Amino acid sequence: MAIKASQVKELREKTGAGMMDCKKALTETDGDVAKAIDWLREKGIAKSAKKAGRIAAEGLTRVATDGNTGVVFEVNSETDFVAKNEQFLHLLDVIEKAMLAAKPASTEEALAVETAEGTVNDLIVNATATIGEKISFRRVAVVEKADDEVFGSYMHMGGTISALAVVKGDATVAKNIAMQVASMNPVYATEADIPADAFEHEKQLQMQMMKEDPKMAGKPEKVLENILKGKVKKHFKDQCLADQEFFLDTKKSVTQYLKEEKAEVKSFVRFQVGEGMEKKEEDFAAEVAAQMNV
Repeated sequence: MAIKASQVKELREKTGAGMMDCKKALTETDGDVAKAIDWLREKGIAKSAKKAGRIAAEGLTRVATDGNTGVVFEVNSETDFVAKNEQFLHLLDVIEKAMLAAKPASTEEALAVETAEGTVNDLIVNATATIGEKISFRRVAVVEKADDEVFGSYMHMGGTISALAVVKGDATVAKNIAMQVASMNPVYATEADIPADAFEHEKQLQMQMMKEDPKMAGKPEKVLENILKGKVKKHFKDQCLADQEFFLDTKKSVTQYLKEEKAEVKSFVRFQVGEGMEKKEEDFAAEVAAQMNV
């Protein structure tokens, strides 16, 4: 019998299984959604739906370039162990090629990208089912460079951190800047890139702390202004790539290094696995109890 798209959609929403698996299940069960759910469960495919509420804060990031296009993306798993298995690494390989070819502008667009094995979203859902823990595609950044610019990329510990830099200079400088970004985690390229509201917030905070500091009492207004400027600048120093100590020679700043090499940083991206995500902690007894209730 002919399977309707609405039936496939309904089954996907109820089970979390991939589109092709849902279509096959419905075909095998003559379009009966309830029986199709059982069919998927028997095959071990529908179990991915049970993983949906879990926290996936491990995994890997990946950086890759092709011509003038570069991508950085993150795929998460629940455990570090799974992030090292061959199926997970194959998943990243497929996604890498798809991202470079499609150049998605958002995570939503990335999930809809077609590959030879289905959409990226299908790949994630199927991986969750077959690997046995929640897998999620978290984010992607696509970077374009000009012909006279160079990409520098670096992955730390196989993808715990990935960095991509666009530099006007040679490949060695670009690589070093990518490593600088990975190791020192700058937020801004230069002080000029700091948003006005972030700068003002820090200024007000430092002013308040100075008012409460007895050592500041009685100092001339001009002196206090200079102290305030110094405190704000110090706060943002490590956040600005240009002001950071160069990791290969801490006696010079990144700005000094770039000047010596007659190079300029145009942009950079840095992803670290699980940054900003809450990691779920469960003791062994609680995990066993949870499994007993499944």
